Amino acid sequence: QAQLVESGGGLVQAGGSLRLSCAASGRTISSYAMGWFRQAPGKEREFVASISGGGGRTYYADSVKGRFTISKDGAKNTVYLEMNSLKPEDTAVYYCASGARRNSGSSIAEYDYWGQGTQVTVSS
Repeated sequence: QAQLVESGGGLVQAGGSLRLSCAASGRTISSYAMGWFRQAPGKEREFVASISGGGGRTYYADSVKGRFTISKDGAKNTVYLEMNSLKPEDTAVYYCASGARRNSGSSIAEYDYWGQGTQVTVSS
């Protein structure tokens, strides 16, 4: 049974930066894809970014491409999401997820473990 714990959320002004962390236990992240999703109030959960088990492949939603960077530290079994040039529309609860396979894409159905989420609020 894997457990994922996110941290690093908070309140930031537009144009600012935040780094989210996701500490995993019960599953070695180097063997599975990891992803970040977000859900804004009244909206469906959407894909943000993912990284393959080996770390060699990353994927981003068009809305964050060029601003967000996903990475992982195998020694710490932790995944990160570096968020720069934040916009008010990035405001959401951000969730870390572990894919069921070494490579997973943007579909929620491809992820079998989820964290509890961390709030990111970007003020204008």
